[in-house]
Amino acid sequence: MRLQVKGKNVEVSEAMRSYAEEKLGKLERQLADPTRVELELAVEHNPSIAENHVAEATIWTKGPVLRAREASTDMHASIDLLVDKLERQVSRYRDKRRHEPRRSGAHRNGNEPAAARRTTEEGGPVIVKTKQFTMSPMSAEEAVNQLELVGHDFFVFRSDETGEINVVYRRNDGGYGLIEPS
Repeated sequence: MRLQVKGKNVEVSEAMRSYAEEKLGKLERQLADPTRVELELAVEHNPSIAENHVAEATIWTKGPVLRAREASTDMHASIDLLVDKLERQVSRYRDKRRHEPRRSGAHRNGNEPAAARRTTEEGGPVIVKTKQFTMSPMSAEEAVNQLELVGHDFFVFRSDETGEINVVYRRNDGGYGLIEPS
């Protein structure tokens, strides 16, 4: 497992790096081949935020991309909470993989954030994070599984039937919606 630890508003000490390696090493035994793990440790300097030690991880595997973010008052506790959340995601992924027939194309690579950009010069909306990833064709059911694994409210994918870009999203009633271009 290749682990990259980055610090934002915090200096990552060797002790913190080895603690993170030890904790995230648990996931290596559960995943077939985690190719790359990126951990970002940050300290928010806003006095109104009590839980200002943030740990955020992205794990690229042969299957889905796993992401989690946790915050607490202590960096060690944030890492512990993060690993617990990732372990739940991994077990959900493994359970679904055991109970479903094997399908091809449920793979996303790359998720490198770009620099923040201002959309207008006169102080309009600001794009604070840009993500890029390859979209392999998949069914709507596979996209819902990916949505559950990453824990977001929506998931953008390329339909394996039409080749068009589609979106699945979580509805307030607990179901899922599908947006297809017309």
